[in-house]
Amino acid sequence: MSSPVPDPAAPNAYAAAGVSIEAGDKAVELMKVWIEKARRPEMIGGIGGFAGLFDASALKAYDRPLLATSADGVGTKVAVAQALDKHDTIGFDLVGMLVDDLVVCGAEPLFLTDYIATGRVVPERIAAIVKGIVEACVEAGCALLGGETAEHPGLLGEDEYDVAGSTTGVVDAGRLLGPGRVRPGDVVVAMESSGLHSNGYSLVRHVLLGDPAAGGAGWSLDRHVDELGRTLGEELLEPTRIYARACLALADRTRTHAMSHITGGGLAANLERVLPVELTARLDRRTWTPQPVFDLVRQVGSVSEADLEMTLNCGVGMVALTAADDADAAIAVLAEHGVRAWVAGDVRMDDSAAGASAGRVELVGRHPGW
Repeated sequence: MSSPVPDPAAPNAYAAAGVSIEAGDKAVELMKVWIEKARRPEMIGGIGGFAGLFDASALKAYDRPLLATSADGVGTKVAVAQALDKHDTIGFDLVGMLVDDLVVCGAEPLFLTDYIATGRVVPERIAAIVKGIVEACVEAGCALLGGETAEHPGLLGEDEYDVAGSTTGVVDAGRLLGPGRVRPGDVVVAMESSGLHSNGYSLVRHVLLGDPAAGGAGWSLDRHVDELGRTLGEELLEPTRIYARACLALADRTRTHAMSHITGGGLAANLERVLPVELTARLDRRTWTPQPVFDLVRQVGSVSEADLEMTLNCGVGMVALTAADDADAAIAVLAEHGVRAWVAGDVRMDDSAAGASAGRVELVGRHPGW
């Protein structure tokens, strides 16, 4: 029996099911312009293969290289990007969440891979997302080694997408940062966030954008908010600050013993993760004023300070635990990289630590104006 001759004008079965191979190919072509900007000398080949290649012979320069890895996403901040149809900053958030988790142990980010899932591939939109990823990789000093764009019709709406990624870095074992190095008398060097970063958006969206019948303010993203000096949408899409280069310089030039990336869970919960069980970090809220968006969420939503601090970074995106004699040097190093920092507290022995499973963080005082 002879096979039927296909009609060249008829859509193929995959396209009829909602997946456009042509759109995917066009997206790849548009991405290439940006991806070439996020290269390191160790990269081998270009995009299009089944796996990205990275020349690991560079690790021979380390006495005992430890590979560090991190995986993350951006969360519901993507809903704001979708609502505003602005997609060239969300990739910046993705990279920030990834590389700043690596750098807390002293690891230099080497390369990153991304994953974009969408209900419908719009090449220009995918390219805009990748543009943000590339720009952030350049700022962090890592390579975009590969990635995947997947079209999921029926699972995601046509204009819906989500982004995730993973990154790999390296640190010499002798320079590994962490709880084992922290000592009583260390100071807590707080590094200013650029705003909300990429955590707590479920709370923020509920408070500011949510239905008034459900307790939200019902504001629109194009609403100009005087306290913010710009529209609500512009504030909510402010990209996550990338601390990678600044923190690597800090680890290299000061006696910094540990660092903590302030993400989901807030300042206290994340700082506790790098404290030995017998120590307490005591931070004074009077040493900084969070950006206006945090007070806006607090007041508009009648959110308690405790709930706010357990959900949002409240103006501190990264913390370093540094020898007290190096406090001024640490602040100066960070300033060289455009990161405002200050001493927010110190580390001390905790006589009540018997039976505890982790160190403790105490927040005292009130933020100016709160």
